Amino acid sequence: MAKNLLEQIKEMTVVVADTGDIQAIEQFTPRDATTNPSLITAAAQMPEYQDIVDQTLIQASKDAGPDATDQAIVSLAFDRLAVAFGLKILQIIPGRVSTEVDARLSYDTEATLAKARQIIAQYKSSGVGTERILIKIASTWEGIKAAEILEKEGIHCNLTLLFGLHQAIACAEAGITLISPFVGRILDWYKKETGKDSYPAPEDPGVLSVTKIYNYYKKFGYKTEVMGASFRNLGEITELAGCDLLTISPGLLNELKSTQGDLPRKLDPEKAMNADIEKISIDKATFDQMHQADRMASEKLEEGINGFTKALETLEQFLASRLERLESDEVLTHAAEDIFHVYDMDGDGFISREEWMGTDAVFDALDMNKDGKITADEMNAGLGAVLHLAKVG
Repeated sequence: MAKNLLEQIKEMTVVVADTGDIQAIEQFTPRDATTNPSLITAAAQMPEYQDIVDQTLIQASKDAGPDATDQAIVSLAFDRLAVAFGLKILQIIPGRVSTEVDARLSYDTEATLAKARQIIAQYKSSGVGTERILIKIASTWEGIKAAEILEKEGIHCNLTLLFGLHQAIACAEAGITLISPFVGRILDWYKKETGKDSYPAPEDPGVLSVTKIYNYYKKFGYKTEVMGASFRNLGEITELAGCDLLTISPGLLNELKSTQGDLPRKLDPEKAMNADIEKISIDKATFDQMHQADRMASEKLEEGINGFTKALETLEQFLASRLERLESDEVLTHAAEDIFHVYDMDGDGFISREEWMGTDAVFDALDMNKDGKITADEMNAGLGAVLHLAKVG
């Protein structure tokens, strides 16, 4: 039987799932996975992940202390939620998960270092070593310098929002583990700039950019891995077959899986070794000069940081609203527990009709499975319904 495109691309490229949806990761069995605030926000609103969100918020509220502001609790919860999803993902995949540093810290080397170390400490406290984690940082000069220090500490990094060769060379010279050049966002910029509706896949500006970076790395023997990201169509992916890694959304993974046909290797390290490429040395002045000259890279980096920031703020708003609901529910839960213990006179874990001092109508309402006794869960759920009706009334 002929292999589909996903099976073929996995033979020459490491496939990474660009999603926080654990079910999608289980379906496509990638080696690695990556998340960001947008993906976590989407996953956090799915019913199957509500327990992860709620438990993380409750624990963050307890650990932050009684005097902590909701913003402080939500900030702590975000870091823990990113790690919580990372831990769930690591139970499924054999490789690494990328966890993102707050995009608002992109131009602050010291703050980026502090946040990255906090994330690693959380993973370590859960028994996960640094070999399975990539700290995701924006490819500003300050971010690259932070990543260089982290790499020397044994903390591996994934430099994201990468659009220009100057960013890629700076990352390679800094000894970064992995970079994520954004193929689709480069295409978006050129389509808007030129007014063209589309490009043939071999001429796609994003494809050409990643090909150039890949060939440069292989020509000069850099160990930094290239992971193409942010794809808009199947052609961009197939034109980069052979790239070290590709991070692909569930929709495009499904398209690859359902498409038959031969998939030739397009990126090859042996061919790159023979390419005529000039070596460039990057310091801050050269980086700044090249960045300013590359309008696409400078505009897309700034836009990407703003977009990641907005996604994080959206997630924080979502967490704040969940926290507010949970805090009221926690009060309700404690009230239900207190009432339950008062009526459970013999301490056997349920309230019989004989122990109940209230009316039969309330007992019957709380006894949801009609087995003649009220459990703690029934008391909690029943009390919530009673109070809700009272509010509605």
